[in-house]
Amino acid sequence: MLHERLPEYSRSRLQQWIREGRVRVEGEPARPSRILRGGEGIEVQPGEPVPLRATPEDIPLTVLYEDEDVVAVDKPAGMVVHAGAGVRSGTLVNALLYRFAGLSELGGPLRPGIVHRLDRYTSGVLLVAKNDAAHRRLAEQFSGRTVEKIYLALAHGRVVRDTGRIERPIARDPARRVRMTARLAAGRAAWSEYRVLRRFERFTYLEVRIGTGRTHQIRVHLASLGHPIAGDALYGAPARVEGMPPLGRYFLHSHRIRFAQPSTGAEVVVEAPLPPELQTWMDRLA
Repeated sequence: MLHERLPEYSRSRLQQWIREGRVRVEGEPARPSRILRGGEGIEVQPGEPVPLRATPEDIPLTVLYEDEDVVAVDKPAGMVVHAGAGVRSGTLVNALLYRFAGLSELGGPLRPGIVHRLDRYTSGVLLVAKNDAAHRRLAEQFSGRTVEKIYLALAHGRVVRDTGRIERPIARDPARRVRMTARLAAGRAAWSEYRVLRRFERFTYLEVRIGTGRTHQIRVHLASLGHPIAGDALYGAPARVEGMPPLGRYFLHSHRIRFAQPSTGAEVVVEAPLPPELQTWMDRLA
């Protein structure tokens, strides 16, 4: 009911005010579980908004490459890139602010330096801009599709062809809004190319190159072929694999990025090795 009367505030913000005693019903502090019968007088004392600015945190960070314009880091699985959806700390941005004195401001106070993103449970190479000029030039490369992005993925089942191209538009799934889908005629154009690196009895190890950067692109495209990524329950992978320990993440890793250095135009290639937990899990399949 409060959210209907105060739509400019999020439900989480309203619930916080209730916990803080800022919402009163008939003069008494409201309880989250209270059922209103209608006609009650409700008084709300808004609290101060949470500052929308990322803060530095001393979090370990693996730097793969650095120059005067760009930093390339190896993002671990489980780390969110920037604040949002209830996450305010422990993000890559928090770690970057602690480690580096200057970052691009084009992304705003919550996303300093962030030019592109990786899903929370995807690991690997991610580029960060140190200044606004570098941010603009990198953004142009991403939008112009001149940045080469190579991923490593372990897909369920036997991918029949040794190489292939998936060219299907990606849109928000109307039936389940947390997902994307490649099963609708509408959507944003997207393509992914894959090459089989190794075959197992129940899985196929792939190198995937993406020419576009849509939300969940590789996860959606492989799932659309009937080969969801290991550990990706959102797109159809089983929660457990018989004879194997829980993976606890997606078997998806941003392995290599090739781009032009923003100031000089020189080609830069940055690679992140497959994380030990993924290598160990795959070795057990053999």
